[in-house]
Amino acid sequence: MIRKIHPRAMTLPLFLARRIYSDRGDRRKVSRPAIRIATIGVAIGLAVMIVTVSVVLGFKHTIRDKVAGFGSHITIQNVQAAYAPLANPVTIDSTYLTLFENVDGVSHAQRYTLAQGILKTDDDFLGVVLKGVGPEYDTRFLQTCMVEGQLPQFSDTATRYPIVVSKTMADKLHLKTGDRLFAYFIDDDVRMRRFTISGIYQTNMKRFDDLMCLTDIYVTRKLCNYDEEQCSGVELLADDFSRLDETKRNVSATLRPHPDLTGRYMAPQTITEAYPQVFSWLELLDINVWIILALMIALAGFTMISGLLIIILERAQVIGILKALGARNTTIAQTFLWFGAFIIGRGLLLGNIIGIAIVAVQQQTGLVTLDPQTYYVSQAPMELNVPLLLLLNVCTLTISVAVLLLPSLLVMFIRPAQSMRYE
Repeated sequence: MIRKIHPRAMTLPLFLARRIYSDRGDRRKVSRPAIRIATIGVAIGLAVMIVTVSVVLGFKHTIRDKVAGFGSHITIQNVQAAYAPLANPVTIDSTYLTLFENVDGVSHAQRYTLAQGILKTDDDFLGVVLKGVGPEYDTRFLQTCMVEGQLPQFSDTATRYPIVVSKTMADKLHLKTGDRLFAYFIDDDVRMRRFTISGIYQTNMKRFDDLMCLTDIYVTRKLCNYDEEQCSGVELLADDFSRLDETKRNVSATLRPHPDLTGRYMAPQTITEAYPQVFSWLELLDINVWIILALMIALAGFTMISGLLIIILERAQVIGILKALGARNTTIAQTFLWFGAFIIGRGLLLGNIIGIAIVAVQQQTGLVTLDPQTYYVSQAPMELNVPLLLLLNVCTLTISVAVLLLPSLLVMFIRPAQSMRYE
């Protein structure tokens, strides 16, 4: 015969836990400070985890977007361009751009042409890479990096010789927007062009700020002796960075039966392959995150275990009375697990408030600054991800309750006859 459990019996541990948790009659008890310490431990642990994850996400996405802003997600070049990029252009027309944009995972395609040159003023000179882009070039990232002036309307049919330089270059050569300067390009002979500075950008990425200038693709084509349909390559922007490898495979499948107009084969390269050092550094940040998460969860678990042990020992007389009245060990253990869950819940609430507040303050004020030469950003970037925030809460709650199973078993060793002798 199956014994029927009364619904009230199932709520007895919860009822007792609430009474114990809300008991504030004797503030001299040891348990009250222990509860506060356990709550603070959980709150600090969760707040640190939220800030840590937000900082790492902010770093990864900010730096990834900066690299992609100049290098795109996928670059298509002549298969021999790795050995001599200027001598091995691709020959394509507008139909190829449409072809690439129809590839699954690709949102935009744009041409570019590179030319190496020297910027010269009356007092100094600087070697640069001149990147020519056309009217289809996506300038949203560059707009966010402009510190002075504005971007020109890039053209592939004519030019007024505009140039966009970095703040690093402008400081070295003592330039400002509106200034005119000469640029020299050495091939079989020396060519000289006079440019007008239309804007100054700053990305804090040394590899770009030290070298990269932008102008019309018409200019760089003429400097490289390219035909109207020739360019150094095509840049593709992906819909989803997490599917970058899959998108590259789709692009490769499209390129295989479609060489350029001269029959030369083209090959794609992802941004992670072009800049392996940067993305390897970002991957190392994930290891730091796991270490910090483990330490903070250990902190929360340790404070909860020590706090619950103190509470159980202090409530030994109550446990003895409950056992004398017929309460089972499992019922009493569940009571203290519920009690621990109340402490954890309050700690999670405080931790969320503290962690989210720190992230919000940093996002709005940029209070924490960094050395851009080392970290590529001038202030600590933070990004709050709601699914990850919920996952942190669930994992912290689950692990913290799980570690309380061991101290809750202490009630099995408390005997009513012994515990009820003492006041």
